Amino acid sequence: MKKFGFVLAGGIAVIILLSALGPMMGLLISLAILYFIYKQFLKAESTGWKIVLGILGVIFLMASISNAPAIIGLVAAYILYLVYKNWNSSKHTVVKEDADPFINFEKQWNELKNY
Repeated sequence: MKKFGFVLAGGIAVIILLSALGPMMGLLISLAILYFIYKQFLKAESTGWKIVLGILGVIFLMASISNAPAIIGLVAAYILYLVYKNWNSSKHTVVKEDADPFINFEKQWNELKNY
């Protein structure tokens, strides 16, 4: 039953991830361009060039904000990673030696025989 849950969660995560692939690429590209505009803005010495870079920065910031559904895709990718990581990590319960009454009885019987 646990595997069925993993398959269901993984399937939903894959569908969401594939549907959010476009916004994720758009977010990546717009953030990269915004980063380079910011670096050029810090290096710029003339006021006119800073104004142009500021306007371009605002335009690409709006483009980044419009790709906000990419965050859902990132969450889906993380869920898919968790499903992959926990697929075969089922925790087996180890029976302690003292928990089994027959083993405990045999141990105590042997102790009594040695006296």
